[in-house]
Amino acid sequence: MAETCGEARTTRDGRNNMQRSSYRYHIPMATTRTPLRSLFRASQLLRSRHPWSCASRKHGWAATPRRGVATTPQKSKPYYVTTPIFYVNAAPHVGHLYTMVIADIMKRWQVLLGNTDAQLLTGTDEHGMKIQQAAIQAGMDTQAFCDMNCRTFEALAKAANLDNDHFIRTTDPAHRDAVQYFWEMLQHRGYIYTSKHEGWYSVSDETFYPPTQVQNSLDPSTGRKRMVSIETGKEVEWSSETNYHFRLSAFKDRLLDLYKREDPFITPTSYTAAVVNGVESGLQDLSISRPAERLTWGIPVPGDDTQTIYVWLDALVNYLTKAGYPFPPGKENTSAWPADLHVVGKDIVRFHCVYWPAFLMALDLPLPRNVLVHGHWTMNREKMSKSTGNVVNPFFAIERFGVDGMRFFLAYRGGLADDADFDNSFIIRDYKKLLQGGIGNLTLRTIGCARGNLRSYIIDAGSDKLPAATPEDLEHQEMLEQTPPQVAELMENLNPRAALQETMSIIEKTNKYFHAAEPWKTPNPQRIMYNVAESLRIAGILLQPFMPGKSHDLLELLCVNTSDPSKRAFAATAYGSDPDYGEGVKKGILFPPLLTEE
Repeated sequence: MAETCGEARTTRDGRNNMQRSSYRYHIPMATTRTPLRSLFRASQLLRSRHPWSCASRKHGWAATPRRGVATTPQKSKPYYVTTPIFYVNAAPHVGHLYTMVIADIMKRWQVLLGNTDAQLLTGTDEHGMKIQQAAIQAGMDTQAFCDMNCRTFEALAKAANLDNDHFIRTTDPAHRDAVQYFWEMLQHRGYIYTSKHEGWYSVSDETFYPPTQVQNSLDPSTGRKRMVSIETGKEVEWSSETNYHFRLSAFKDRLLDLYKREDPFITPTSYTAAVVNGVESGLQDLSISRPAERLTWGIPVPGDDTQTIYVWLDALVNYLTKAGYPFPPGKENTSAWPADLHVVGKDIVRFHCVYWPAFLMALDLPLPRNVLVHGHWTMNREKMSKSTGNVVNPFFAIERFGVDGMRFFLAYRGGLADDADFDNSFIIRDYKKLLQGGIGNLTLRTIGCARGNLRSYIIDAGSDKLPAATPEDLEHQEMLEQTPPQVAELMENLNPRAALQETMSIIEKTNKYFHAAEPWKTPNPQRIMYNVAESLRIAGILLQPFMPGKSHDLLELLCVNTSDPSKRAFAATAYGSDPDYGEGVKKGILFPPLLTEE
């Protein structure tokens, strides 16, 4: 089967503008067809859920696979950032917290820029074999098990001071409807067929692996020989079953085009090579259902209750569900979709950068604009594992080091291209040196040295009455003028770690400037004190996405107006842009000693 397709073109802002071309590709048919129950009863389901669905079919959705014009999102759509949804088969760990924090930073940064309608989605993945088995082991009803563990992830989002607008659960009825509709549309376009499937299956990863992606291994605890995934190290078992398949192989060229675009789809780009190699080596069609006799806990295939929808197809659609999918005809451009940013761990790159765009391409839906990938947290350079007992409880860490202490450490030290090592001593070191000794000490010294006169220095600056600037004063002022745009560029390039480190360089350089200038010995310290106050004010604004609580406290100590949001927006990081702060400044402790420092 061959067809004429539209060639994808991607602009710098990440939107997918499709142009027609003569490019053609072949969609392979199943080599083995096994009769399952009725493959498609979509019309009944569509009528029952969406009265507009039949009309949408009349307007151009063909029954054969095709490649058409993708919908271009409206210019004013909200910035939309997501975390992965987290499995509820076990308690959350520090890796979950890290993903949440990075996504929250990216959302809060957009709000800082003035995109106040930016949205953050997080939630829980509550279907699949792992959860079914975990509930059985816990001796609980599966839904009750999901409810219990979901509340733990909701509590973590709250404890981490996440500014999430939505918390989705894949057991939500609206999500179930969206997944079944998504399936029906894939099937209606001819991208789903039935076939016998054999391969290496990982219960832990909930996916099949081809022979090239598994290897022999010895279980370190028992010495037992086993086969494991090369990618994740999780055990696999040989499985043979009849189920539904998605024509993933049809999207090889389009996926490769996506990875070659000028504005990188995957950040950091170091992850792109492995994805490209995997796609170039050949894509196998993807098994997207499991026999219900083996997997009952999931969303049934529409019209065939002998099969359960593959948990990753189910899970990925969550990003669409909260954006309002299924979109009524003519309303495709009125939602937050496409996602501007998916934040994911490196272990789920294939699902988000191969399977997910292919699913969306099949339905001519706009692709997410960027996928930000991060590394894992290790302990003593070893992967955290429940079996070795080196898993960090994020609730205990937040209680011990404070929510902003943990947010700062994770963002400042966490790896994007590489893994990062976790140790309580590292957090204590950074807390004492960078937060207490850096921001906290500088704030205390500045307010103390001003002796109640800080407001007068700011008034003098506004009326151009400061003493003549020394070369050191001008150098410091230039640094303050240049740093916010540099931070903004790093955030635009999806590098929050470097952006935070650049922001903290303001504090480091200001401490050195303050110490060298010795304003307490100078008869006219006004310009020095103004520069130092501006350093704290600018840093406080830039730190808001990273440490929302402590940055608020810092700006409060400086008496930056709270009633006028523009005083704390990114535009206010311009040197000298706020002539109104500093009235009634009093000393305060930003970073008190930790309760335990061993």
